[in-house]
Amino acid sequence: MAFSAMFRRVITKTQSQHSLRLLTSRLFIRDTNISTTNKIVENGASVNSYRCYSAQTSSVGGVGVGLPSYMRGAVFWEPNKPLTMEDFRMPRPKSGEILIKTKACGVCHSDLHLMKGDFLYTRPCVVGHEITGEVVEHGPLTDIRIVKRYPIGSHVVGAFIMPCGNCFFCSKGEDELCEDFSAYNRAKGTLYDGETRLFLRSSAHALSILPDSLPYTESAILGCAVFTAYGAMAHAAVVRPGDSVAVIGVGGVGSSCLQIARAFGASDIIAVDVQDEKLQNAKAFGATHTINAIQEDAIEKIREITGGMGVDIAVEALGKPETFVQCAQSVREGGKAVMVGLTQTGAIGEVDINRLVRRKIKVIGSYGAKPRQDLPKLVRLAETGFLNISGAVSRKYKFEEACQAFHDLDQGSIVGRAVIEIS
Repeated sequence: MAFSAMFRRVITKTQSQHSLRLLTSRLFIRDTNISTTNKIVENGASVNSYRCYSAQTSSVGGVGVGLPSYMRGAVFWEPNKPLTMEDFRMPRPKSGEILIKTKACGVCHSDLHLMKGDFLYTRPCVVGHEITGEVVEHGPLTDIRIVKRYPIGSHVVGAFIMPCGNCFFCSKGEDELCEDFSAYNRAKGTLYDGETRLFLRSSAHALSILPDSLPYTESAILGCAVFTAYGAMAHAAVVRPGDSVAVIGVGGVGSSCLQIARAFGASDIIAVDVQDEKLQNAKAFGATHTINAIQEDAIEKIREITGGMGVDIAVEALGKPETFVQCAQSVREGGKAVMVGLTQTGAIGEVDINRLVRRKIKVIGSYGAKPRQDLPKLVRLAETGFLNISGAVSRKYKFEEACQAFHDLDQGSIVGRAVIEIS
């Protein structure tokens, strides 16, 4: 079934329970004492410790005062099948972790790849990975400095990368390469699940305080769309005043790249896409030139704009082999091609080897940014108006409309970023 068609299905309660029983028999292999009715999914530490409980199960021991024993979340079961809203046991924060009442979660193409089966991913799982929320509990024995930094009731924004703070890479300040997050991330089902849910637990190292002046909904995009763009422009490309920059694919991440390039003083800022509406929107975020890649040869047009040279920096923010090639061919001699977009597992991007070697072309992969040092900077940039997060959010959905949100993203009807308002 085509992904876009799956949203037209009407999923009955019986179908949902049948899917849950089927996946229980396949995946919930450690707990053999499972009821067959009123299933409640627990977000355990690994896929092998997911369990099902009857609705009559007693309260979770040790949950913070006034917190519920169960919550709801948007669950992905199988590729090309609709998300379903399911009940979960409340997550429990460990030492160094914080329990957050989720307020908003962004809608990202990475989750769309997941829902299409492009990524190898442990299932069932919750989708979503850029959030804002309110601190409601600290894990036991959490460092007092963390407790003071994030007191109960404080507003926070969370990055999708959750560094441990202790591994080889974290000790070098390379949070985005954290060994624990790489080895045990939610793709493996053994660390953190997704965030389109009422409550979630997070490493304190992935958070930043959100001032009252910034709204929950619009600020959610700081945790991935803006965070990913900042890593690409500040750390991979190292944009400097006067640089020429081309951004290929100007959706949520790409439009954020435009904003950050402008903030860093780039001169020619070229937006490349296939949708005129997105290109028109790109002008508001700093694009000085726009190219519709269906109507024009993007590489030739970029060279025309730059006097035949190509840009200093090109960013691929879509995740397709053909735009990977386009990005590498758009840069000048000695230029930087920064690859940001994720794609299907195993996809190969080609590059002209002789040009790469002889003309010193730099092809750089960029995955997010550094939560501990960069997320607070992004909050300040948004607070001072250097980042227009309100303008970047074009659609808002209710919690129960999560499935519709991803349908609209798949159809290309979302310009910029959409956000799901959860509580």
